Amino acid sequence: MKHRILQIHHSDNAIVALTDLKAGEVVEVAGKNITISEDVSAKHKFASVALQAGDEIVQYGVLVGAALSPIPEGGRMTTENIEHRAQTPGPREFSGEWDGPDVKPWQDRHFMGFHRANGRVGTANHWLVIPLVFCENRNIDTIAQAMCEELGFAPANPYRGLVQQLDALHEKGADVDELQSLDLSEVVASGKERRFPNVSGLKFLNHAGGCGGASSDSVTLVKLLAGYITHPNVAGATVLSLGCQKAQIDMLKAEIEKRSPGDPRSVFFFEQQAMSSERELVSEAIKATFTGLVQANRLERQPSPLSALTIGMECGGSDGFSGISANPLLGVISDRLAALGGTPVLSEFPELCGVEQNLVNRCDSDSIANRFRKIIGAYGDRADALGEGFSNNPSPGNVRDGLITDAIKSAGAARKGGTSNVKDVLDYTEPFTKPGLNLLCTPGNDVESTTALAGSGANLILFTTGLGTPTGNPVTPVIKISSNQALAQRLPDIIDFDAGSIISGEKGLEDLADDLLDLILRVASGESTCAMKLGQDDFLPWKRGLSL
Repeated sequence: MKHRILQIHHSDNAIVALTDLKAGEVVEVAGKNITISEDVSAKHKFASVALQAGDEIVQYGVLVGAALSPIPEGGRMTTENIEHRAQTPGPREFSGEWDGPDVKPWQDRHFMGFHRANGRVGTANHWLVIPLVFCENRNIDTIAQAMCEELGFAPANPYRGLVQQLDALHEKGADVDELQSLDLSEVVASGKERRFPNVSGLKFLNHAGGCGGASSDSVTLVKLLAGYITHPNVAGATVLSLGCQKAQIDMLKAEIEKRSPGDPRSVFFFEQQAMSSERELVSEAIKATFTGLVQANRLERQPSPLSALTIGMECGGSDGFSGISANPLLGVISDRLAALGGTPVLSEFPELCGVEQNLVNRCDSDSIANRFRKIIGAYGDRADALGEGFSNNPSPGNVRDGLITDAIKSAGAARKGGTSNVKDVLDYTEPFTKPGLNLLCTPGNDVESTTALAGSGANLILFTTGLGTPTGNPVTPVIKISSNQALAQRLPDIIDFDAGSIISGEKGLEDLADDLLDLILRVASGESTCAMKLGQDDFLPWKRGLSL
C-alpha cells in the first residue's frame, strides 16, 4: 500500500483510511501529525481536527455532514456522531467554457457497431418480446421456453448439468453425502450454437405494469417500452397485448413514431382478446418473432466512431473507496467521451444530493440549470412526503463500508460525471438527443436506474461497485468495475474491470482509463461482459413516488 490515508480536497476535515488504522497510530495529514484515537477500518473516515456538536463535516471540498457530538482529532466518524447535511443550491454561477482533455490518441479509434436507418449506432442487435400488461407475462414465458433453447439464445446453464449429474448419481444409489459432495467445477455448461449469429439476443421484458395502478404509471411504462423498441441496440420487437388494459397498443405506436418517425424496423402487435385462443396468439407471435430474427440477422457490424457511444454511468453496492477509485475513473471516461463528441450520462438523482450547486454551475444555460433544479426538487419533495427523504438513501451495506451520510455518498457518486459542462437535463424516459454530458432523472435503485438509462438510449453502461452487484440489462451491455482489488479477486464472475489499483497506488487514473476505454471498445464491438455470460437481463420500470 503506497499510502495509508487520503485527504481528497485540501479543505476536507473528513480523512479516508485506505487501510485499517489502529488506535495510537500516528498519520500525517497535510504536514500535520495526527494520532488516531480509536480503531478506524479501511474505507471509513476520521477527523483531522477536533469537532464540536454542530460543526460542519467536509469531504471532496463540499459539505457532507455535521457533528452530532464532540469528535476528537483522529476520532472515527460514525452514524452515531455525525448526520447528513448538504449545501442548499442557489443561482447558477457558470463555470465557463470547458477545456477538455487531450483525446487525439482516440480520435481515429472505432468500434464495430450496428448502424440503424435513423442514424444511430447500436453496440448490439437484439430482438425483443414485450408484454404491454402483466397479464401477458405467462405467454411471454411460454414463447421464451419454446424459442430460446432451440435457437441457441439461452445462456449456457451449468446448473442443468449439475441436476443431470445429481440425478444420475441418485439412480446409481448414491447416498446424501455423495450427492452433496458433487463439485460444480466438474460440471460442464452446455448450450446450443446460436442459430442467428448476427442477432445478439432474443430478450423478454416481463414486468408488473400496464394496468391496475395509476393511469400515469401506464403512460410512463409505454414511454419506457417505446424507448426500448427504438433503442439503437434493438432490431425489432414482438408486442403482446391483452386488449382491455390501460396501456394500449395505439399509445405505444404513437410513442414509437414520436421517438423515431418513419422508423423502418419491424414491430409486430398481437391482441389476445381479438384472437380465437391462447394457442393462436402464441403460435402467431412465435412465427412473427422467427421472421423478425431472420430479418435482423441480415445486419452486420460496421466501423463506428466513439462519438456514436452513449454511455450511462451507474454505481451500485458502493463502498468508501467507490468515490476515490472507480467513480473518478468513470469521470475520466466521461470527459474523454464528451471531448470526442459522445454522450456520457449521469443518473441517480437521490445520489446528487449535496452536489447540486456544482452541477448547476456546469449547466450550459440558465434554462438547463432551472430544469435540473425543478426535476430534482420535485423528486426530493415527493420523497419527503413519503417520509423517505434523500438523506435515507445509503443502504446498510453502504454504511457498513464507510458511506455514512447521503451527502458523502453523493459527493463520491457525482464524480462519475467528470468535469465537462452539462448539455441537457432529462426526466425519466426522455430520450437522449444532445451530445455531451446529460443528467437523467432516475432513482438510486440500481436496476430501476439501469433500466431507465437503457430506455433513454444508452448503448453501453459502466457500473461501479464496491460490494458486488449481480445485475445486467436486456439490451445494453453492462460493464462492472470494482472499487477495490479484494472484490475483483473474490467475485471474478461478476466483475469485468478492477479499479482497485488506484487505491494500492499501482496505477494512476489516466493509465487505467486507457485500459478501460480499450475494454469499452471491445464490448461495444461484441465482446461479452460477465453480466451477459450469466444471462442477467434485469428490467424494472420505476413507479414514481413509490421508489427511492
